[in-house]
Amino acid sequence: MSSNGQSSVNSYNIRDLICNAGAGASAGAIAATFVCPLDVIKTRLQVHGLPPGQTGSVIITSLQNIARTEGFRGLYRGLSPTILALLPNWAVYFTVYEQLKGLLRSRDGCHQLTTSENMIAAAGAGAATAISTNPLWVVKTRLQTQGMRPNVVPYKSVLSALTRITREEGMRGLYSGILPSLAGISHVVIQFPSYEKIKSYMAKKENTTVDKLSPGNVAIASSISKVIASVMTYPHEVIRSRLQEQGQAKNIKVRYGGVVDCAKKVFQKDGFPGFYRGCATNLLRTTPSAVITFTSYEMIYRFFHRFVPQDNVYPQGYPKSTDINKPKPEDSDDMKFEKGPMV
Repeated sequence: MSSNGQSSVNSYNIRDLICNAGAGASAGAIAATFVCPLDVIKTRLQVHGLPPGQTGSVIITSLQNIARTEGFRGLYRGLSPTILALLPNWAVYFTVYEQLKGLLRSRDGCHQLTTSENMIAAAGAGAATAISTNPLWVVKTRLQTQGMRPNVVPYKSVLSALTRITREEGMRGLYSGILPSLAGISHVVIQFPSYEKIKSYMAKKENTTVDKLSPGNVAIASSISKVIASVMTYPHEVIRSRLQEQGQAKNIKVRYGGVVDCAKKVFQKDGFPGFYRGCATNLLRTTPSAVITFTSYEMIYRFFHRFVPQDNVYPQGYPKSTDINKPKPEDSDDMKFEKGPMV
């Protein structure tokens, strides 16, 4: 390939990365801020289970208790590391995702990837993202649950938490819960094909193409696919949260020896329902989060696309991204992957 051609490819890739990462991080930050109180409740239910003598609505009672004992700030514990994690989260995800798709595309010489190839790319990107951002998710979990542990010295900030965890627990503390996080890649593998299949069904029903679906249909497809993936993979979140939270109280014996030990103890204490503590709250958080994220992503992506400069010369045989993944009318029944946020 000529140097000019290579320059065009690099120019396109950089522009694409800026648009996707910027739109994804911005949309994720908006959604995270909106649903943070529900995320706090979900995390506490995952770690500590139902409060003793709980009556009435868990969500309303939990919101009232947090506001009364910890104030308004208690409802937004862990928001800072969540937003901080979203920036590298999306940058890493889209970079690796596009690189893997490029490798798979060049290997078979076809510009349109199959569903299995897209699943491989999504899984690889998810693994890279989980490994690079796990320390920030550990901090988020501990900040959200420390209000329920009066016998521990609380973390004062994200930096304070990262410093103390590194000093007191080492790398093992920063990467607690990494195995169930990697297992959570199955969430993406389930969500994306479901999302595309639902969109294809809607497009066929309305006699149109996937790329012409209304924002309302996209929101419905994203919500349903998110609920399906969340319910099927939720147990790993409970195990991950419990492994990430332990270690905060140095004077308390470590409760779980690992993923298997944690799963056994959860089952012994609460049975199968124990793996779904906080699931209802999570689903209530998931629906608006998915709608907000996908809608915000589309709007912000279009905004970036208008203002980020692009070299319009493409090397021969190298298609634009809009052509790579743009579905054709006769392919509306296939599960085609488009660029979109991983909610």
